[in-house]
Amino acid sequence: MRVGAWVSTGAPLLAVVPLQRAYVANFQETQLTDARPGQPTEVKVDTLPGIVLRGRVDSLAPATGVMFAAIAPDNATGNFTKVVQRIPVKIVLDPGQPSIDRLRVGMSVEAGVFTHGAHGDHKDEVASR
Repeated sequence: MRVGAWVSTGAPLLAVVPLQRAYVANFQETQLTDARPGQPTEVKVDTLPGIVLRGRVDSLAPATGVMFAAIAPDNATGNFTKVVQRIPVKIVLDPGQPSIDRLRVGMSVEAGVFTHGAHGDHKDEVASR
């Protein structure tokens, strides 16, 4: 929503999700080849050294993160440069884990997804901010 924008009566403007129920990591599009909802994840939070939080992939965003930015970057230079984009991945953390209540929005983490693709089982890991 932007200042001056019109909305229809009953149109959803936001969703409130308790921090204990959701976590979003931004993976590079090239890291999501074999990622699917339901796959197990691990999240390491910089503030909580030695603690690994476990969860599952809930969903992958329908567009790259830049598509949801309030001001989209304009990289029109006349030359095409391919830039790997980041795609938000919603990870739902398993409840009842130690230190899960210490998570805060915007913390630096490393999130990993255990994929089960054509290349065998492996973990795709990325630093998310």
